[in-house]
Amino acid sequence: MMQHKVSAAAALLFLGAFIAPAPAVAAAAEDILRLPIGDPARRGREVKVVLDGVTDTSTGEVVTPAMLPAALADIRVLFVGESHTEMETHRVERKILEELVRAKRQVFVGLEMYPYTEQRFLDQWSAGQLDEKAFLEASHWYKNWGYRWEYYRDIFLFAQANRLRMFAINTPREVVTSVRRKGFEGLTEEERAHIPARIDTDNAEHLRLFKASFDSDSFHAAGMSEDDWKRMLAAQCTWDATMGYNAVQALEKNGDPKTIMVVLIGSGHVQYGLGAERQARNVFKGRMASLIPVSVFDEKRGRVEVVNGAYASFVWGIPAEADPLYPSLGVSTRAPEGAGLLSVIDVEKDSPAGKASVAVKDLLVSLDGSPVTDREALMRSMSGKNWGDAARLVVRREGKDLAVTVLFRREARAKSTPAPSSSPATP
Repeated sequence: MMQHKVSAAAALLFLGAFIAPAPAVAAAAEDILRLPIGDPARRGREVKVVLDGVTDTSTGEVVTPAMLPAALADIRVLFVGESHTEMETHRVERKILEELVRAKRQVFVGLEMYPYTEQRFLDQWSAGQLDEKAFLEASHWYKNWGYRWEYYRDIFLFAQANRLRMFAINTPREVVTSVRRKGFEGLTEEERAHIPARIDTDNAEHLRLFKASFDSDSFHAAGMSEDDWKRMLAAQCTWDATMGYNAVQALEKNGDPKTIMVVLIGSGHVQYGLGAERQARNVFKGRMASLIPVSVFDEKRGRVEVVNGAYASFVWGIPAEADPLYPSLGVSTRAPEGAGLLSVIDVEKDSPAGKASVAVKDLLVSLDGSPVTDREALMRSMSGKNWGDAARLVVRREGKDLAVTVLFRREARAKSTPAPSSSPATP
């Protein structure tokens, strides 16, 4: 599985109606694990990726997870780059928290999953005032994030059991959309209030990394002008800067000089230190580091043995996952400007929706009888689905409602590594 590339659906979700696709062109995509960018002290060499080992890219030494707290002794902010639907990356995140707690470090957890406006619900969760069901409903998990709760459940339960404070560090989704569509100069005062005063969008290496993050066979880069790319990058930098700023603010306001803020965010915000870490340096002088789990096998690369030393401060080798632990429809949607139904703007090839003949421009009406009133309703309906299940999806096409059966079945492969099932968390 290509965990470091942006899929076609994700690309279109990011783009929205920004640009029309152009004809595909053959181009050799850059290997995002080995780009000649980032920290000059580390990017000139390659370091090993060892399954179940943690490689310190500054020295090349491979350490155990139990040795991480010592390596992080003077680190105040640790950015951990996850792949949202890869369970192994979430196991790494929890293990990092476990080892830091075992070493008696005061730990804060920063979360990309929530905009900072939802902080009160995280405070209630950390204090043990909400059970799972109440928390998911009150905090609108499936609106703010959308990925299956089970991917993150063990992390949240561990944090609650150990009274680790959790902080929402993202900005409201509509603010980033406004930056992409209107630019910073077009933001309202209310929108500006949700983002840092300083956001650095002028970095050639970050632009190169950003372009390399899109699959060449699914995202038609030939249709993008340089201005288009820069506007997209400005939106990405808004995410990066806001999350870095809010993580640092929470640390400085609530922690002591030995507290570590462990920030759980997508790997695209962490790679080569060019995302949230670079933006955070504008407001924070303490020591920061990054850790990214890297699969030791990739369907396109084959066996992954080395990465550029500048890719992250630490790389943790994890086993490959043939498929996500939980199924998805495989569509990207756009909400209407006013009241109305979600519109399908992309259907992933060979996805459950694609095989059920769901098409671009279809409107989603209901799933198993539950109205799809918005994205949150859709994701909540999907939250009970597992591989092997089926769903009755009603779409509106050219003014007529059409019912289709969606079968959640994985693709057969010559050789696959089954994703391990999630287990309940223990304190």
